[in-house]
Amino acid sequence: MTDMAKDSTGRGTPLGSGRPREGQLGDPATRGRTTIADGVVEKIAGLAARDVVGVHALGTGFARTLGAVRDRVPGGGRTATRGVKAEVGEVQTAIDIDIVVEYGVSIAEVARAVRENVIAGVERMTGLEVVEVNIAVGDVKLPDEEDDDPETRVQ
Repeated sequence: MTDMAKDSTGRGTPLGSGRPREGQLGDPATRGRTTIADGVVEKIAGLAARDVVGVHALGTGFARTLGAVRDRVPGGGRTATRGVKAEVGEVQTAIDIDIVVEYGVSIAEVARAVRENVIAGVERMTGLEVVEVNIAVGDVKLPDEEDDDPETRVQ
């Protein structure tokens, strides 16, 4: 006779069968761990911040200058994370964003809209709770200023 082990239903399963019965492992969504890199959250937050009307650019003056040089190098490309820093934990994240606003917009309203858009985008895509979005306005883009970071450039 085969040695049997009793499961929670009182039914026996052969010892050493190595394979649990269907349903014993629980919900498949809980069988493992998902980690999200800081850069993933930074990219989502950067794209969400750029979508807000009144945001001219992301990053400090130095970061934008360095980014403009990198954009001109073949393969350098634009980076969606410029001006964004995220700290990601297991269930929460905190985000810092440096922005340049257009002249004439309400900075308080732009900051509120950026915060709302970033929180909604990051929470929807990652499932992480966004505990804070800190926004630093580093510059105002005046109408007569040339762009540091021209997006349409013929070469």
